[in-house]
Amino acid sequence: MGGLGGFGGLFDLAAAGFRDPVLVSSTDGVGTKLKIAIATGLHDTIGIDLVAMCVNDVLVHGAEPLFFLDYFATGRLDVAVAERVIAGIAEGCRQAGCTLLGGETAEMPGMYQDGDYDLAGFAVGAVERARMLKGGEARAGDLLLAIASSGLHSNGFALARRVVAEHGLDWRDPAPFEPDKPLGQALLVPTRIYVRSCRGELGAGRILGLAHITGGGLSENVPRILSPGTQARIDATAWDLPPLFRWLAGEGRNRRITPLEMARTFNCGVGMIAVVAPDDAAAVTAALRAAGETVTLVGAIEPAADGSAPPRVILDGAERWPG
Repeated sequence: MGGLGGFGGLFDLAAAGFRDPVLVSSTDGVGTKLKIAIATGLHDTIGIDLVAMCVNDVLVHGAEPLFFLDYFATGRLDVAVAERVIAGIAEGCRQAGCTLLGGETAEMPGMYQDGDYDLAGFAVGAVERARMLKGGEARAGDLLLAIASSGLHSNGFALARRVVAEHGLDWRDPAPFEPDKPLGQALLVPTRIYVRSCRGELGAGRILGLAHITGGGLSENVPRILSPGTQARIDATAWDLPPLFRWLAGEGRNRRITPLEMARTFNCGVGMIAVVAPDDAAAVTAALRAAGETVTLVGAIEPAADGSAPPRVILDGAERWPG
């Protein structure tokens, strides 16, 4: 509703076709991935990351992202850089099917060094009350489908940057895990947005739960969708650890990144975990693959040995990862 220039953005929820909606909101940033974008001058996709981190969190509740707002802060505005960042945000909104409703550009001399900037994003979505995924409801016997990530997404960059520093690499050097690309460009591959590919199966009710694998990795995000008295058993050998993660796991000079640290810091090639009933696993897998996703059956939910313990993830076979 309305146009640009107002003090607030307007969105007509009734016109969007909802009858008994629950609003779902999320706010996030892109962490120290920004430092690589600034160091390399590659600002075109960091806005996609910003949108992705917010709308993927909205999606796991079964909600459709409706609109997005951004906050861009810098010491001195470089219009060319800001235009590239905002263009990336607009592209992320296009991929997510949501409206870029507004934003704020803050110029704060003395707060940031020359060339630095920071980003925050805010997304609001809606879901019909009867179709909402509340989390904590996945039951023993349900199966776990891994939907592949596009790379690091926007988490774990502090540790990744440390590994790069230990190797004495420059962002312009060929990436050890992808030699046909400069290292900085290879690490800046934008976060995958799963809204369009998952929307149909969510609407059909065949996805029972979703976990967005962000900070905390597989170890800390999957338990958020488990019901009390259950645990998730994941076969870490069911998918190939992508070359980027193999390099991170095995190539640090001054430290050894253990499989446990990998699983709680990085997504390890898995951007989303979908919970499905056994009878629906084949159909959901086929639909997601048809929508362009790489999907692998990686495990199941089972009763916990200690029914009073908090839900957890058992990652079988992770010891075979490099490290």
